[in-house]
Amino acid sequence: MTYLAKLKIILQLSLLLSSGIFLTGCASTNSQHNPDPFETMNRAVFDFNEMVDDNVIEPVARNYKRFVPQPIQLVVGNAFSNANDVIVTANSILQLNFESAAASATRFVINTTFGLFGAIDIASDISAASDINLNKRNEDFGQTMGHYGLATGPYLVIPFLGPSTVRDAVGIGVDSLVAHPVTTIVYLNSVDVLDAAVRTPVAMGMALDARVQLLDVDKTLEEAALDKYEFVRDAYLQRRDSLVNNEDIELKE
Repeated sequence: MTYLAKLKIILQLSLLLSSGIFLTGCASTNSQHNPDPFETMNRAVFDFNEMVDDNVIEPVARNYKRFVPQPIQLVVGNAFSNANDVIVTANSILQLNFESAAASATRFVINTTFGLFGAIDIASDISAASDINLNKRNEDFGQTMGHYGLATGPYLVIPFLGPSTVRDAVGIGVDSLVAHPVTTIVYLNSVDVLDAAVRTPVAMGMALDARVQLLDVDKTLEEAALDKYEFVRDAYLQRRDSLVNNEDIELKE
């Protein structure tokens, strides 16, 4: 990749971030009174996502869980979690949370070197057997912007991705395109053969793994929610608020 191409990517990412911050700032006043001013549009996208999930994604996830041996599922989940520790480390540093950064970086190094590139979560085993806290953390760029006081902006339902906010949508873009060790365009655009050949299946694999983790929640959600859309929205906003305020520092596994 030429320096000009790299500069173009950086400028594009800067524009994305600046636009997101501008939109979030403009919408912050209204969203304080009404966190879901785009409810009509959001409900339409929510219904679309439900249709796609019911007919495609959930059946694939259930067959994956049914036919793929549990040890292989565990290995795949550990590998994706290990890659995510790079994002957690980067955002912990940006938040000046050096304890979380050190723990997440140590997790990544241990699991990558001794855990077969993250296939085995040795770091969590160390935490369970000692006083060293290397448990999984949860930090992303959406939380980083919230840490520095940037408002969430309106609630958004993104096609295929689901619940978000303006701030978190920008955060997803930054984490995916800049920080993730596999999907980031900054790395892969310098190796053309790895672009679509690696990034696409990895992204699909991460999405499938995340959906499998939610299978047990589906029945509870259907039974508990009179209005599923409203239940998901409120739960998402409360969860994100607790993460930004570090009320749930460690991700419970």
